[in-house]
Amino acid sequence: MIKLYGLRMSNYYSLTKALLIEKSLGFEEVKRPPSQEEDFLQLSPMGKMPAIEADGVYLSESIAIASYLEHLQPEPALLPGDAMPAAKVMELVCHLKLDIELVARRLLPEVLFKQPVSDETKSAVKADLAKGMKAVDRLFVGAPYAAGDQLTLADFYTFYCFGLASGMVKAIYDEDLLESHPKIQNVLGLMADHPSVKQVETEKSAK
Repeated sequence: MIKLYGLRMSNYYSLTKALLIEKSLGFEEVKRPPSQEEDFLQLSPMGKMPAIEADGVYLSESIAIASYLEHLQPEPALLPGDAMPAAKVMELVCHLKLDIELVARRLLPEVLFKQPVSDETKSAVKADLAKGMKAVDRLFVGAPYAAGDQLTLADFYTFYCFGLASGMVKAIYDEDLLESHPKIQNVLGLMADHPSVKQVETEKSAK
């Protein structure tokens, strides 16, 4: 059985859990906070959440874990069968992760831990998010899903990347990151009602 290490508060932990449920794979949740202690670094070399253990092998980073799960359990498929459409899904995933979520995450110390973020950082984040949103808009199909008519990994990343990013933007700038992005809003609505995501979010609320 796969072991999933981390905490439910992590958006990437929740994303990975949703993928495990989506693939109907048996797994055990192991509560482990992020750490720079050697025993945790054996699970995750940067000490981040989540990590999984499968057949005695540890694997970190959500994209790597998603790729492993897709190979381990091909159905239901979360990547198109053809090479270029599959690559376009992963391209969108990378932009969602690198140009939206990780940019907004720079605001996290002030939002979650009351450690002030400099005005320079806030200005840089706002500018970088504007560029990131333009990049995502170029790739986002939203008809009805992020990459087209098929549910893919991009939809899970849309839900969990914007879940964090939108909250950071609202808290720091009192703005709606998605105000002018109805296609993204529609996908977020679809995913909020998607069974695997709904189960994860319900269990998170009940912790």
